[in-house]
Amino acid sequence: MEKVILKLKPSNYWRIGEHESWFSDMASEGLHLRKLGWLFVHFLKEEPRKTRYRIDALQNKTITSEQQELYADSGWSYVTSYGMFSVFSSPVELNAPELHTDPEEQSYTLKALDKKVASSALLVAIITLLFIGLIYFALFANSTPTLALIEGKTIPPMTLFIIIYSAYYAIQATIAVRSLRKKLKEGKPINHYAPWRKMRNVDLMISNVLIVFALVIAILPFVQIAKVGIKEMPIENTDLPIIRLADVEQNAEMVRYKTHMQDPIDRANRYLREWSILAPIQYEADERGLISGQEWRDGSGLYSPSIHNRVYKLTFSTMSEDLIDDLIKRYSSWDKEKEYVQMEHSSFDLLIVHEGEEIKEVFAAKGKGVIYVRYYGYADIDGLITNTAQQISLIAD
Repeated sequence: MEKVILKLKPSNYWRIGEHESWFSDMASEGLHLRKLGWLFVHFLKEEPRKTRYRIDALQNKTITSEQQELYADSGWSYVTSYGMFSVFSSPVELNAPELHTDPEEQSYTLKALDKKVASSALLVAIITLLFIGLIYFALFANSTPTLALIEGKTIPPMTLFIIIYSAYYAIQATIAVRSLRKKLKEGKPINHYAPWRKMRNVDLMISNVLIVFALVIAILPFVQIAKVGIKEMPIENTDLPIIRLADVEQNAEMVRYKTHMQDPIDRANRYLREWSILAPIQYEADERGLISGQEWRDGSGLYSPSIHNRVYKLTFSTMSEDLIDDLIKRYSSWDKEKEYVQMEHSSFDLLIVHEGEEIKEVFAAKGKGVIYVRYYGYADIDGLITNTAQQISLIAD
């Protein structure tokens, strides 16, 4: 029964001499090249043999039987192909003549490959520029880049990784193939016995790092989905870092005001849990109350205060000030006349408030914690600030 050994395929296919040398050394250890797959090189385990390998660039991906016969007449057996390259082998004792004795002529065989990698690099560059434009639009369309990053409203990390890696790989291939052709044109032949271990170790290290990095960022969307959830806000107190309407109103007569049920959650009294790598704890919460016997001062009906929370525990506290700037832009976009006042307070690193007759807003930061709270009602803003100070201390560290 045949025993096939798989080894990670080198990505730098243009290092022809090193690969030929590697295949020969593997054959001397009993591992004979059989196939170059998408991710792995397949070696067949047999008796060790001294074997020469040569890699030749062909115009077509599929080598014809006539072409194979021509190479066989010179003592070279076709082994496998990858891309525009084909690999041939010959026993050392056969002493078959070299496929190319004129380096300048061999450089011509790489001309088609040169054009192909240059075209690929141009295409990848255009796609990369398009994605850069999309990223710029996603981040700056509303002039709130920090908020967009934290809430994950940009291109998915895996897509971004693939684009960046493709651009890097295409540029590297283009430069390397051009350099190889230049050396051949200068009469410098390919060294078929070039040392390959350093090239192999560096390539493996880069491949392993990229694989681990790709796996990590591929997992992120699943973590995000697992962390997201919406629940109805419980009547009783919770350990959530959310400013509760009852704590601000301090009125025992207040009852919950239900206005919109869905699945079967009261959407006017709910909290949404979210997650991102830049803000692993995020809450958006709403509550609405109703107090019988008390009316709004403008006579518009029964007094029904409400509160809206946005809570973030950041990965990096240095982002808190920029996040507050973005939150102010978001929540002031519908009323440019709002006046925001920065206050000094020992419980916060940054405290900015807006106070109207019926609306009060607090933007607060402490350590890694950032809270925005918007309250409609007649309670004093000092109570709102006191409650914010208590809740932000839960997520500051």
